Amino acid sequence: MTTEPSAPSDPSGAAPRLRLSGITKRYPGVVANDDVALTVLPGEIHAVLGENGAGKSTLMKVIYGAVKPDAGQVRFDGQPVHIRSPQEARQLGIAMVFQHFSLFETLSVAENVWLGLEKSLSLAEVTRRITETATAYGLDIEPERPVHTLGVGEMQRVEIIRALLAQPRLLILDEPTSVLTPQAVDKLFVTLRQLAAEGCSILYISHKLHEIRALCSACTVLRGGRVTGVCDPREESNASLSRMMIGAEPPALQHHERAPGERVLEVRQLDLKRESPFGVDLHDVSLTVRAGEVVGIAGVSGNGQRELLFALSGEDQRAPAAAISIANQAAGQLPPQRRRALGLHFVPEERLGRGAVPEMDLAHNLLLTRREAVGAGGWLRTGVLRAQAAGLIERFRVKAAGPQAPARSLSGGNLQKYIMGREIDASPKLLIVSQPTWGVDVGAAAQIRAEILALRDAGCAVLVVSEELDELFEICDRLHVIAKGQLSPSVARRDATVEQIGEWMSGLWHGDVQRQLNRMEGTHAAA
Repeated sequence: MTTEPSAPSDPSGAAPRLRLSGITKRYPGVVANDDVALTVLPGEIHAVLGENGAGKSTLMKVIYGAVKPDAGQVRFDGQPVHIRSPQEARQLGIAMVFQHFSLFETLSVAENVWLGLEKSLSLAEVTRRITETATAYGLDIEPERPVHTLGVGEMQRVEIIRALLAQPRLLILDEPTSVLTPQAVDKLFVTLRQLAAEGCSILYISHKLHEIRALCSACTVLRGGRVTGVCDPREESNASLSRMMIGAEPPALQHHERAPGERVLEVRQLDLKRESPFGVDLHDVSLTVRAGEVVGIAGVSGNGQRELLFALSGEDQRAPAAAISIANQAAGQLPPQRRRALGLHFVPEERLGRGAVPEMDLAHNLLLTRREAVGAGGWLRTGVLRAQAAGLIERFRVKAAGPQAPARSLSGGNLQKYIMGREIDASPKLLIVSQPTWGVDVGAAAQIRAEILALRDAGCAVLVVSEELDELFEICDRLHVIAKGQLSPSVARRDATVEQIGEWMSGLWHGDVQRQLNRMEGTHAAA
């Protein structure tokens, strides 16, 4: 590692694909980028590391023309450029996959992709290219499907396909693997290496340090909006990269085996027809979550997670009453507020729009699920509300201008910390979480996972739906896999492997289960 950034050189003598110098961007109360320098060579896969709020996304938006810097210079292929809009960036050959998606929900997948491509292409031709690209890169998607029917992982696939179809000279990827299976990640890496070999430069933002070490040949580290180091991540460890990024190694999680208590959530043979023509039918879904245990559900986005979570949270009340039980009470047809009265708290995968109201400040966003600040007669005690929000900001180390900051002003990771904190702090009896650490840095992820385990140790029943297998193996006691609307049997974490769960995510668990039953029968016969 070098503590002072130095410009790498291309042995071929070609000009850097991208060179930033002195990039500064200020917002009221914060300097997002402070005199940032960055150089990316042709065909280089270059990581940008930093904790939430370090300025990574702002810097990428400067490169993509979505944000105008207050100072500094951008050079592309050796020439100074002033990129005033994403359209101008695309004309230069710059494509970006955002962590927060830039998709029109009322349009189809194909129509969204079409908007960013040459107008000479017909919609039918774009649809054909989407299908070919999706097949080639293992990013399954239906071009005719409306975006509002997609899960987060499927939306991410749309963004990646749209970027690939633009045949970019510089591809910016912001957390591209957060909702992909290990097999899909491997396939994406093959694609990215192939693009790099063909001369495309890639800027890669991820909090998965092992991915950066495996994929990238250069890394620039940001902290507090400034460049604090440049290194070759292949020569670093996860621990050293963590120290560069957050100044310390995240604390190791303490996951103790313990006997679970009584059943808090029980789902019995749930069959539910999809509400959307592009949704997924749930077939014979059964699961149990007991007090004092964390149960995980793995799966590729779009395999029924959305439908199951809607049924569990009360947004979909079509299930038979007895099919879902919370605290021994039939809850299948109860509205969300009645389920909260039984001790259920829920964190959806969509932060803005469902997890938080974008224009509402952090204090008032507490009222979505918390009522402690509502006094007699429905009067709102604003002092209590602000104090409660300030306590969450401090406890979960949320970078925000205070309780009065609107939710949309926070970075994705900081908003995730706040929403998770809001529900964890409520001391739920049952916590259901979708993608708990999506897009948060290693330090914040460690804190959120530790808080989940602390809840579990205090007797809370926790159900975690995540497409990040490392996370599930770190915090869960038992694991299920969901595929095509069906739920696998549970397997104890200590008996599961990443390879096995990855295969089950393709729906291939029936043979494993039968072999396990055969082994058990053989053992009994021998006895």
